[in-house]
Amino acid sequence: HQISLLAYHLPLDAHPELGNNAQLAQRLGLVEQGRFGTGAGPELACAGTLETSLTAQDLGARIQAALGREPQCIAAGPEHIRAVGWCSGAAQSYLEDAARRGLDAFISGEISEPTVHIAREYGIHYFAAGHHATERYGVQALGEHLAQHFAIEHTFIDIDNPV
Repeated sequence: HQISLLAYHLPLDAHPELGNNAQLAQRLGLVEQGRFGTGAGPELACAGTLETSLTAQDLGARIQAALGREPQCIAAGPEHIRAVGWCSGAAQSYLEDAARRGLDAFISGEISEPTVHIAREYGIHYFAAGHHATERYGVQALGEHLAQHFAIEHTFIDIDNPV
């Protein structure tokens, strides 16, 4: 049908309503209070709060219930988590900035070997919830939005990826 498609990943992470980070916040009960970045790029990471404080075990269980997979948790922060940062996908590079902001925990998709040590050194919990698991809701929200506004059909095909 002579249709062109241009897809760009970062705007889908950053969109305040339909984006991956906004959708992740909805599913986890996080209230966004601001954004931050690493200084080298856009401010994609979000900072906010939980309505009630949770332990690392309870937040891990909430993530698992919302995303359908158990996150890897580096439990290195305070006993009670209230201030949380998050950024979908491969955003473990935001961890130090999250710690400097005084956040109790940071949630992202992936983990690398240095991430463990950074979390322990800064005293912040880190949850690696899966790259795929944290980034599948923005495209679904966008598809639903487009379907409502343009009377088109959309289908989300979820091909599981364990990372």
